[in-house]
Amino acid sequence: MFSRSQLGFQAIPLPDRSEMTEAQARAEAQGFLDRMKRRHTTRDFVDTPVPQDLIAMAIETAGTAPSGANHQPWHFVAISDPALKAKIRDEAEEEERQFYAGGGGDEWIKALEPIGTTAEKPHLTIAPWLIVVFAQRWGSFDDGTRYKNYYVPESVGIATGLLLAALHHAGLNTLTHTPNPMKFLNDALGRPSSEKPTMIIAVGHPAPDATVPAAAKIKKPMDEIATFLEG
Repeated sequence: MFSRSQLGFQAIPLPDRSEMTEAQARAEAQGFLDRMKRRHTTRDFVDTPVPQDLIAMAIETAGTAPSGANHQPWHFVAISDPALKAKIRDEAEEEERQFYAGGGGDEWIKALEPIGTTAEKPHLTIAPWLIVVFAQRWGSFDDGTRYKNYYVPESVGIATGLLLAALHHAGLNTLTHTPNPMKFLNDALGRPSSEKPTMIIAVGHPAPDATVPAAAKIKKPMDEIATFLEG
């Protein structure tokens, strides 16, 4: 992606501007807030197909995220192949069984009780798409030499947030899944050692009888998540 000959700084005019009145800005912000409040994480999917171009557009949205030194240290692997999804499920459930057998520790397992999770992960094969998010520890110049990436967890976190918002905006449901450890995903998906898998996102439409944990809808109030220091 990067060439050593293209590392110099060059300023260009701001390509896009968003000019709104305060009323318009408030309406847009409220509309987005209302839409995102309708985003629900569910473990109950149907296998109704989802067009690949919808997944691709959501990933392209994620790729617009800001990143350390603009290195864009992420890679997204989108999977609809049933055999590969089954392989991922088998390996993820093996990790999960070890976790729930005590590997996760009593405190962590106790904290998950209100969410109702178990070692069984049927969503990994039922959902029509899995998107595996990889964080790139380092990249390579066009001549093959290695360069360091910066603020990788922060950058990938921002991109993943945009991805989830884009998928929701397209009318799709998602479930984030983080088996631990996740090294098996590098081998299963042929990704290099420079990349660290951070999560699996199941994507699709909710089942008619889909449920969500009541505890998941309890959100912290504004005074607990933000502080405003006005001048």
